[in-house]
Amino acid sequence: MGSLFRSEEMTLCQLFLQSEAAYACVSELGELGLVQFRDLNPDVNAFQRKFVNEVRRCDEMERKLRYLEKEIRRDGIPMLEIPGEVPEAPQPREMIDLEATFEKLENELREVNQNAEALKRNYLELTELKHILRKTQVFFDERLYCDADTGVYGSPLSFVAGVILRERIPAFERMLWRACRGNVFLRQAEIDTPLEDPSSSDQVYKSVFIIFFQGDQLKTRVKKICEGFRATLYPCPEAPADRREMAMGVMTRIEDLNTVLGQTQDHRHRVLVAAAKNIKNWFVKVRKIKAIYHTLNLFNLDVTQKCLIAECWVPALDLETIQLALRRGTERSGSSVPPILNRMETLEDPPTYNRTNKFTSAFQNLIYAYGVATYREVNPAPYTIITFPFLFAVMFGDLGHGAIMAAFGFWMCYKEKPLQAKKIDSEIWNIFFGGRYIVLLMGLFSMYTGLIYNDIFSKSLNVFGSSWRNNYNESTLFTTKALQLNPDSMDYLQHPYPFGIDPVWQLAEANKIIFMNAYKMKISIIIGVFHMLFGVCLSLWNHLYFKRRISVYVEFVPQILFLVLLFFYMVLLMFIKWTSYGPSPPDFDDVKTSGYCAPSILITFINMMLFKTDPNTRLECDDTIYAGQIGLQKFFVIAALMCVPVMLFGKPYYMMKEQKARASQGHQSIEATAENGTAGGAPVPASGNHDDDITEVFIHQAIHTIEYVLGSVSHTASYLRLWALSLAHAQLAEVAWNMLLRKGLQSPGYEGGIYLYVVFAGWAAISVSILVLMEGLSAFLHTLRLHWVEFQSKFYAGEGYLFQPFSFELILDSAGQAEE
Repeated sequence: MGSLFRSEEMTLCQLFLQSEAAYACVSELGELGLVQFRDLNPDVNAFQRKFVNEVRRCDEMERKLRYLEKEIRRDGIPMLEIPGEVPEAPQPREMIDLEATFEKLENELREVNQNAEALKRNYLELTELKHILRKTQVFFDERLYCDADTGVYGSPLSFVAGVILRERIPAFERMLWRACRGNVFLRQAEIDTPLEDPSSSDQVYKSVFIIFFQGDQLKTRVKKICEGFRATLYPCPEAPADRREMAMGVMTRIEDLNTVLGQTQDHRHRVLVAAAKNIKNWFVKVRKIKAIYHTLNLFNLDVTQKCLIAECWVPALDLETIQLALRRGTERSGSSVPPILNRMETLEDPPTYNRTNKFTSAFQNLIYAYGVATYREVNPAPYTIITFPFLFAVMFGDLGHGAIMAAFGFWMCYKEKPLQAKKIDSEIWNIFFGGRYIVLLMGLFSMYTGLIYNDIFSKSLNVFGSSWRNNYNESTLFTTKALQLNPDSMDYLQHPYPFGIDPVWQLAEANKIIFMNAYKMKISIIIGVFHMLFGVCLSLWNHLYFKRRISVYVEFVPQILFLVLLFFYMVLLMFIKWTSYGPSPPDFDDVKTSGYCAPSILITFINMMLFKTDPNTRLECDDTIYAGQIGLQKFFVIAALMCVPVMLFGKPYYMMKEQKARASQGHQSIEATAENGTAGGAPVPASGNHDDDITEVFIHQAIHTIEYVLGSVSHTASYLRLWALSLAHAQLAEVAWNMLLRKGLQSPGYEGGIYLYVVFAGWAAISVSILVLMEGLSAFLHTLRLHWVEFQSKFYAGEGYLFQPFSFELILDSAGQAEE
């Protein structure tokens, strides 16, 4: 759980493995997924590494498996998922058996496919010849004549017959006409049923044609044109008896071919069904073997060529678990020499590793999208779990729309395992499904803020009754449009609504927006200031952990003072105003504490920064909220401005002072060495290689200070997006209600029922597509910006790099995604 608030403590280790045990040990570490290996051969070409031949063999096995998978998918045979646990990586000696199995299957399948293609080609030719013999009978009847002396039928013209793709007929006919100058006669007839192309297995439509001509020259020209259009020519007897005899022979051969083709397809199907049962397991085994040898290529060999040396980053808490995995691998391999795992000292920054589960991983990915945390830096993810859906809900506060979003998120969480097993190939769906817990929380929080706003599809719930009463008669209500409820009179019962906003504001068309504007704007500023203060407080946690004592005094203290003395004070003024001023009494006896004299917080804050008072204050009112306000505000502004030079010059001044102290210590050690006459030991230099350049520190502090001071103003204003989007969402929902559903509900008669049915469908579509999806996406992006810029900029550097362990699970998942 500790790594959720701060990344795991990592350590660099050196690993010594015996050559015969290296494969099994790396296999165990891959199942564990807690070790990130470093490449100890960065200058060695990939083709010159020790285990490159094994990697090539794995590539070849993968190629054969992909070929088998393609054939299985083409036949629509279901591939069985891996039952139970994922198979372990096979031993190196099993590679030979796997290679032999895949080689046998590939050769058998290729031979079957070649035979089937040859048989299909013969079948196609015989089928086309059958159609030619049938379709050309009419054409011959038109061109034949009978010799009166011999009684033999004949034709004065020569001819060729064949089959061509149907879409090529018009161009084919034009070419024949132009090339032969109209001296040929073409007749064609369509083949009704599609024919299968043996090479691509596609269904194609063809037509039978016969071309009559006279002379050998035209015959040569016609055959060349047929060849150019890829038309297939077939021998066709001229005599009817010969055609009938040939047709009978063709039908007999087609029947024989059908039998042989069926047997071939059955054999192919049996081979593929047997392969489909194991292909998932085979893929896993081959990919694990390949990953192991690829990892072994990162290792170094010692001089004896009997030991492999590796360097790896591991979580400090998991060292014992890794030792046990190495011991299991050694026992599996039968080696008698145990592996050695030693910690190493290094100045290199370790990788960042935060343990997550299926709930926290989505929020952690939101943080990683901004930048990976610097090693052991405070992790914003646990706080984001609460603040992210809450800030979203402030902008998306609607009980109805929040319920739709929560229901969708709950459905994805409830159907988690079936939906994961489907592996839907849609990027948008995968984004939604990956953030299912974020969607669920955003919906639940939106339902809560919807109750606070008392807003459900732009309507209000009257659960506890209203704290206001109507004292106007019916005629006054219908004749006067600008009526307002007066909190000073008996209209208000002098006690607030128990939870959220009073439903009477739904009827206050005259001043509802004015009231909601003031309410939501102040709430946005209050939430924003507290959110930024929390971010600055988290920076203190970083400074204390990394023992940056000077940063506490010259960064955290002036930053928190600047924010508290100016912006938190503005928030306090809001609370003071809410508690100090009430409704105007009828007799104006205590007018100074009435809403009539209540000052504007914004004007007060601006005057505070400009050291001036409000010239527009009414004569009967005070220009201050409490006693001593002007003097205290001047002190706050001066103190806040004094924090700026501390942030700007504090750290450079401290660095200069530290360098002078080291320089003086160095001179003293030189003098002491000269007095003692000792030559051993080098004196401390006046300035070392690790001393920070004062100029760079000053520039960095100047940029950081300017960014913080100006950012405090702009970031506070940036939280007003909570107010703006909340009002926009409420107004859009109200427009959708008034323009559609309200009119449908007011329609009388049975026609009104039909009209309401249609209108409700439109209202529901707009509510889901625009108010839930588009407005939800907009609020999500704005919330993301508030966390990345306004919150995380106060404490989060995000300059680390991610821990990427050698893990079979991650490798198989990425391979599966690549296939999809």
